[in-house]
Amino acid sequence: MTFLTLISPILLGIGILLLLVLYFRIHAFLALLIASIVAGLLAGLDAESMISTIQKGMGGTLGSVATVVGLGAIFGAILEHSGGAQAISNYLLKKFGTERASTAMVLTGFIVAIPVFFDVAFIILIPVIYSLQRKTKRSLLLYAIPLLSGLAITHAFIPPTPGPVAVAEVIGADLGSVILIGFLVGIPTAMISGLWFGKYIGNKIMLHAPPLVEATKESKALPSVGMIFSIIALPILLILMNTAIKSDLLSIGNSSIEQVLLLIGHPFCALILANVIAWYALGLKRGYSKEDLLKLSTKSFAPAGTIILLTGAGGVFKQVLVDTKIGKELATSLNEWGIPILLFAFIAAALVRIIQGSATVAMITAAGLVAPLLVGSELGRLDLACIVIAIASGASILSHVNDSGFWLVSQYLGMNEQQTFRSWTMMTTILAFTGLCGALLIDIFV
Repeated sequence: MTFLTLISPILLGIGILLLLVLYFRIHAFLALLIASIVAGLLAGLDAESMISTIQKGMGGTLGSVATVVGLGAIFGAILEHSGGAQAISNYLLKKFGTERASTAMVLTGFIVAIPVFFDVAFIILIPVIYSLQRKTKRSLLLYAIPLLSGLAITHAFIPPTPGPVAVAEVIGADLGSVILIGFLVGIPTAMISGLWFGKYIGNKIMLHAPPLVEATKESKALPSVGMIFSIIALPILLILMNTAIKSDLLSIGNSSIEQVLLLIGHPFCALILANVIAWYALGLKRGYSKEDLLKLSTKSFAPAGTIILLTGAGGVFKQVLVDTKIGKELATSLNEWGIPILLFAFIAAALVRIIQGSATVAMITAAGLVAPLLVGSELGRLDLACIVIAIASGASILSHVNDSGFWLVSQYLGMNEQQTFRSWTMMTTILAFTGLCGALLIDIFV
């Protein structure tokens, strides 16, 4: 059996996925399941085995992802509703001043996107961008591109945001290691795609903020920025501590204490603790009723539910490759051709992203393709984390007209399509290649 014959079921499955999503406009969750079933049956799975594969792929993937994404959604909603994003932005602008406002905005985006979804964070912070433009009379892009870069990088690279959490679970990467590599790659990526490119394109395209209609009245004082930083940092530090203990980088010397630290450092418990603190400090203590917080938490599950189901369907796609042995054969072929798995991961995510637009679908599909290639490999924690970042980088590339983010940015910044391509699309492409280079360098030298 030739290699092309062997992988043709999975190629057909991807083709069906793209056809259903792009032409028939069927939701990616349903499309992924249909594509997985077609690929599995064509590859030789019988009906009973196919059903077992669906159950195994869905259940095995969602055991961790559903919990982390659900807790992260509540956590982010409380921080968003309390005015945490605005507090961080105001604090950083005050510290950096108007002259270094671009740096303040890239840091704002980098921090705020940890708990808050990309599009929500952008909409919350766009008034700050408008205000800066009116004050300095410089192009809106000088501040918008750094903000968007910071938001996009954290949203794609750093757990507990849903994308990297989902990919890490599908390929079996440790979240603490992904956080570490995400920061190491994300910081220079933000400097290049956000600060450097933002300054360049801000001098090329002059954009003005829309006319100021009336001043916005704030109903509540913003929370303490120190409190916001502490609450956001808590789960990240606990998860990193968990990874350090497991990797023997941190020695406790007391088994009982070590077990406690491992428990509270697990992403489940770390996010539960952060939620409880945010519930009280940013909710009840600031005058929100228990009923308000319950409604807010329930509402936060709407976007989280979509990500959870997509991740489960991606797990099914992965399981088809495992159960049909296609993944193992593909890994052997890539090794013979000398194509690194990390580079394959980037290309797979980039192709799906460019064709169908959704970064989330691209990440999940690429993770499903890559995970079976890792079965039996002896890759370490950092190697797997670099693969997660490579997938995230590929899934961020070349945002254009089939991506909702393209139109969101275009609408709020008042740009036509050509200007959006020159600014936003180019920024996401620089971000993707810089992220890939960072992941490759770390994978080679660490």
